[in-house]
Amino acid sequence: MNTPPKIQNQQIDLPLLREKGVSLFLKREDLIHPLISGNKYRKLKYNLQAAHDLGHDTLLTFGGAYSNHILATASAGKENGFKTIGVIRGEELKAQDYRNPTLEKAHELGMHFYFVDRKTFRDKEKESFMAHLQQKFGAFYLLPEGGTNDLAIQGCQEILVEEDKRFDFICCSVGTGGTMAGLINASKAHQTILGFSALKGSFLKEAITSFTHNKNWRLRNDYHFGGYAKCNAELIEFINDFKNKTDIPLDPVYTGKMLFGIIDSIKNDRFAPESKILAIHTGGLQGIKGMNLVLKNKNLPTIL
Repeated sequence: MNTPPKIQNQQIDLPLLREKGVSLFLKREDLIHPLISGNKYRKLKYNLQAAHDLGHDTLLTFGGAYSNHILATASAGKENGFKTIGVIRGEELKAQDYRNPTLEKAHELGMHFYFVDRKTFRDKEKESFMAHLQQKFGAFYLLPEGGTNDLAIQGCQEILVEEDKRFDFICCSVGTGGTMAGLINASKAHQTILGFSALKGSFLKEAITSFTHNKNWRLRNDYHFGGYAKCNAELIEFINDFKNKTDIPLDPVYTGKMLFGIIDSIKNDRFAPESKILAIHTGGLQGIKGMNLVLKNKNLPTIL
C-alpha cells in the first residue's frame, strides 16, 4: 500500500473548550484515503504485505451489510492486485441484489460475496466452517472481522508520532479493540488512552488486554447509544452541529459517539483545566449514506 500523507492534528475551537480551559485536537486519519481511511488503512497495511509475501492472490474477510472493513478490503484489494471475498452476515441481503451503498461499491470494486445466515456467521471461526470456505474458494489470506490481529495492531501503532507526546489524553472509538491496543502500545508513560466503546457490553476489556500489557488506559462504556450502529436524534443533532461549527464530518457508528462522549465529559468537568486531548478520527464516512437510508425509514433526522 502507498505511504499515507502526513496526517494533521486539527485544533477544535468551541466556546465550551475555551470556557473549561481544555484544548482538543482531532487527528484527521479520515483524510488518508476516500475508501481505505483511518484505522482501516492502518489495519490493512501490514496484512497486505504479509499476504503478498506468502504468495496469496486472494483476501477473504467477514462483515455486515454496512461494514467499513468490507469496503476498505475491497478497495485495497483492487488497488493492490488481490481478489477479494466478503462473507456477509444475512442471507436475505442476497435477494436484495446488494442494494445498499456499501455493498454496491464493494461489488463494483470486484469483491465476491458469500452470504450466510446469522447463526453461521456467529460460528465463523469454527474449524469446520473454515474448512468449508477453503474447499469452496481455495487458498486465501484470512482477515478477521473488523481487521484486528497482531499485524493490524502493528499498523495502528503508527497512528501516533513523536510530536503527539505533548498530549495528556489520547481518545479513540472502540469496535474490536485493535486500534485502541495499538495506541496504548505506542503511547508514552504520562499519557492516558481513553476508549469510547461503540458496542454495548463489557467484553472489549478482555480483547484489549490480550493485545497489550500497558495499564495506562480506560474504557468508557456509556456512550454507545444502544449498541453497534445504533443512534438516535440526539446523536444526529450533535454530529450535524459539530460539522456546522467545525466543518468536520463525523460518522454515526464510531467517531460521532466518541466526540459526543469527549464533549460531554468536558462539559461535566471530567477533564482538568489545561488538559490537552488528542482524539483520533478513524474515518468510516462512507457509511453515512447507508445510515441516512435507515434514518429516513425510521422518520429520524439525517446526517448532513
